[in-house]
Amino acid sequence: MSSEDSKDKRSTSDAEVTPELQDTTASYRQSVSAYFMIAAAAFGLISDGYQNNLMTMSNVVFKQLYPKDYTPSVSTRVSNSLLVGACLGQLFVGVICDRLGRKVALVFTTLLIVLGALLGTVAHGAHGSVQGLFWFLTFARGITGIGVGGEYPASSTSASEAANEKMIKSRGPVFIMVTNFVLSFGGPLAVSVFLIVLSIAGEDHLPTVWRVCFGIGIVLPLTVLIFRLRMLSSLLYKKSAMKHHVPYWLVLKCYWRPLIGTCGAWFLYDFVTFPNGVFSGTIISSVIHNGSIKRIAEWQLLLGAIALPGVFVGAYLCNPLGRRNTMMLGFSGYLVFGLIIGCAYEKITNIIPLFVIFYGLMQSFGNMGPGDMLGLVSAESYATPVRGTCYGLSAAIGKAGAAVGTQAFTPIQTHLGKKWTFIIAAICGVVGILVTYFFVPDMTGVDLADEDVRFMRFLADHGWEGEVGEDDGKHLVTEAGLQSYDSKERDVEK
Repeated sequence: MSSEDSKDKRSTSDAEVTPELQDTTASYRQSVSAYFMIAAAAFGLISDGYQNNLMTMSNVVFKQLYPKDYTPSVSTRVSNSLLVGACLGQLFVGVICDRLGRKVALVFTTLLIVLGALLGTVAHGAHGSVQGLFWFLTFARGITGIGVGGEYPASSTSASEAANEKMIKSRGPVFIMVTNFVLSFGGPLAVSVFLIVLSIAGEDHLPTVWRVCFGIGIVLPLTVLIFRLRMLSSLLYKKSAMKHHVPYWLVLKCYWRPLIGTCGAWFLYDFVTFPNGVFSGTIISSVIHNGSIKRIAEWQLLLGAIALPGVFVGAYLCNPLGRRNTMMLGFSGYLVFGLIIGCAYEKITNIIPLFVIFYGLMQSFGNMGPGDMLGLVSAESYATPVRGTCYGLSAAIGKAGAAVGTQAFTPIQTHLGKKWTFIIAAICGVVGILVTYFFVPDMTGVDLADEDVRFMRFLADHGWEGEVGEDDGKHLVTEAGLQSYDSKERDVEK
C-alpha cells in the first residue's frame, strides 16, 4: 500500500471517528455536568442556610454588647435587610436564570454573597459610631440578601432539571436533600460555628466572635464557584429556553392557580418560620432568664437538631404520600404544636427541655411539610421557560411574609403576649392547609418534559408564535412545529 493511500485511509478514518468522539465527549460532559449541578446546588444553598441563621446568635451578642443602642427596632432593621434583599434577588435573578441562563444566574449570586459577607465582616461606623455600625451591617446584609434570594430560583431550578435528567422517580427526595436539607442544616451549622468560635475567643471577646462568624460566610460560597463556572445548561433548558418576547400574560393565564398556591403557602410558611428562627435565640434567652450566651447557644443548637429530622421524613413521604398531602400534614403540625405551646405557655416555659422539644417539633413539622415541599412544587409546577421566574416570584412572596412576620414579631409579643406568636402560627397552619388543598397541584411522578409540551401547546392554542431553545436546539413554536418539538422532548427523556 502506497503512502498516499495510507494517508487517504487515515484521513477518511479520522473524518468518520471524530464526530462520534465529539458526540461521546459532549454527552459525557453533559452527564457529568448534571451531577455537578445537583452537588453545586447543595453546596451553594448551605451558604444560604448559614446566612439565614447568622443573625440568630448575633442578635444575642449585639444585645449584650450594645444594650442601649441595639433596640428592637434596630434588631428588626438589621434582620429584615436580608429579607428585603432576598425579595429583590428572587424576583430579579428568577428572570435572569430564564432569560440569560442558569449558569449566569448562579455565578452572579455567588459573587454577591461573597461581597455582602465581606462587607459585613469589616463593618464599622464612622468615628466608631455604634449606630453607623448597624447601618453598615444593614447595607451589607441587604447585598448578601440579594445573592441569597437569587440562589433560591437559580439553584433550585437547575437542581430539579438535572435530577429530572438522571433520576425522574427519585427527583423529589434528591431535590429535597440538596435544597431544604442544606438550608435547614444552615441553622445548626451557624450555631455550631458560633459555639466553636466562642469557645476559642471567649465571652470577653464578643466583637471578634461575631466578625469571625460573618467571615466564615465568605468561604462557603467560594467552594462552589469553580464548578459553576464550568457547568453546562440542562437539556430541558437547551430545548425549551424562551429568551425573547416572553408572553407573560399567557404565563399568568396558564399558571394563575398554582401561583396562588405556591405564593400563598410560601407567604404563610415564612411568616411563621423566619421570625421564629431569627428570634429563637431571643425567645430561649427570655425563657432561661439570665443564662450565659454559651448556654443559650447550646439550647439553640438542640432546637435546630430537633427540627432537622422533619426534612428526612418529608423526603421519605413526598413520593408515596404525594407532595400536596405531605405539605398539608406539615401545616397541621403548626396547628397542633402552636396551640399546645400557645395555650399552655406559662406552664410549659417553666420546664425548659419540654418547651424546647415542643418548639423544635413545631419547626420539624414545618420542615417536613411546607419547608420540603414548597421548593419542590414550585420547581415542578411550571414549565422550563418560566420556571425560574415563577419560582422566584413564589419565593419572593414568601420572603415578603418573612419580612412581615419579623416586623410584627416584637409588637405581637409586646401587645398580645409571647404566647400569641405560637397561637398565630396555629392559625397560619389552618390557612396553609386550605391554600394547599385548593391551589397547589400535585406533580408527583410527572416528567418535567411533559409539562413543557403542555405549556407549548397552550401557547400555540392561544396564537403565540416565537422561538424557543438555545444553540442547536432552537425552533419555532407554531401549530406546525409542535410535533417536532414534542419529538425533541422525547429525545430529552431518552
